[in-house]
Amino acid sequence: MTPLYRMRPLKYRAIWISDVHLGYKGCKADYLLDFLRSTECDYLFLVGDIIDLWSMKRMMYWPQEHNNVIRTILGKAKHGTKVIYIPGNHDEQFRDYAGMTFGNLQIHEEYEYKTADGRHVLMLHGDKYDTVMKCGWLTELVGNLSYDFLLYINRMLGHVRNKFGFSYWSLSSYIKNRVKNAVKHIRDFEEIVASDAQRHGYDVVICGHIHSADIRMIDKVLYCNDGDWVEHCTALVEKHDGTIELIHWSDRQHALKDQSEELEKVPQVA
Repeated sequence: MTPLYRMRPLKYRAIWISDVHLGYKGCKADYLLDFLRSTECDYLFLVGDIIDLWSMKRMMYWPQEHNNVIRTILGKAKHGTKVIYIPGNHDEQFRDYAGMTFGNLQIHEEYEYKTADGRHVLMLHGDKYDTVMKCGWLTELVGNLSYDFLLYINRMLGHVRNKFGFSYWSLSSYIKNRVKNAVKHIRDFEEIVASDAQRHGYDVVICGHIHSADIRMIDKVLYCNDGDWVEHCTALVEKHDGTIELIHWSDRQHALKDQSEELEKVPQVA
């Protein structure tokens, strides 16, 4: 991958990422590392499932790229970025440390934030709203195995596309977005999260968990989901005027790569 972080960094007031799943083979750590090195922010919010302890219990997997992601995040905290870690269901053991501060890194179960334009934001991972998790261990196991197999096929397809110079494309996301029950589950999840946030007086709610990035108004609340770094390589960012946007880094990475290659072809004036 072309190291785009050598170009001028993109500067934001805040960045939200979740569902990274470090320790899982499907994690797109190279894209995330490029994103982190290409951006600067005052606040970095880690909205759960950063480390996949579930996967690591089944099989230990921790390549150098995953270690580099952790070191880059800690490096940002060391140099002034306020890092807030909200554990999810795959790294729920870290919820035992909620309320604790380690240098410039804090751990919270949920977190309240105020945007530059004065909106009140609730941040949480979102697994407490997921009705699928209440269907029993067998349903969850079958779902996880099916999802793992789909992501395995997704990785194989990704290697082939990369070999021939094509941009990243998620087969698993394509299928999931066309399965009626999956679409209904996502919509039900979004509406219950937004409804609960509105009931507690928030203007914005930001979560992860369902690997479905989106920004949309639901009644009077702006619902934001930062997606994941397994299928989509997405993040939410807040500009310094308070505007919240969704970034698809795999798309931007390839666009910037093409731009960089075009610049390299321009003859240098002596």
